[in-house]
Formats: sequence, structure tokens, C-alpha cells
Amino acid sequence: MDNPALEVLKWIGVALGAGFIGYFGRYLAMILIERARRKRTDTTATVEPSGETPASPEERLAQTQLKTEKKRAKAEAKKAKKEQR
Repeated sequence: MDNPALEVLKWIGVALGAGFIGYFGRYLAMILIERARRKRTDTTATVEPSGETPASPEERLAQTQLKTEKKRAKAEAKKAKKEQR
């Protein structure tokens, strides 16, 4: 057999090399993922829905109130139905 100290040093080198490759491989993957995420959000942020204009605050308030009224009516209908049983 070869020198045991040389064998140990060889395996330490292999382990350190694998760790180095693994660390920087993960780092590169994170950079690529972040770049793809940023590109996706940039393209979706610049594209506006076709034919729709952004709603004014008054329109959004009216829509929110309408949704609230619908939910309240639905809850009352459920309550009335439950009371009939």
C-alpha cells in the first residue's frame, strides 16, 4: 500500500473539492433563479391588461362596497335558511 498519510490527504482534497464545487454551484443556481424571477416580474409589471384602464380610488371603493354588500346578503340568506330547518 501507499503511504497512509498521502491517502488521507488525497481524500481530504477530494472532500474539499466537492464542497467547493457544491457551494459555488448552489450560489450560481441562486443567481440564475433570482435573475429569472426578476425578469418574470419585470415583464408582467410592464404589461397592462388589454382594454382595461386602472380604476380610480372611487371606483375601487365602490367595488369593495359592492363585494361587502354581496357577502352580507349571502350570510343573511344562509342564516335564514338555517333558521328554517
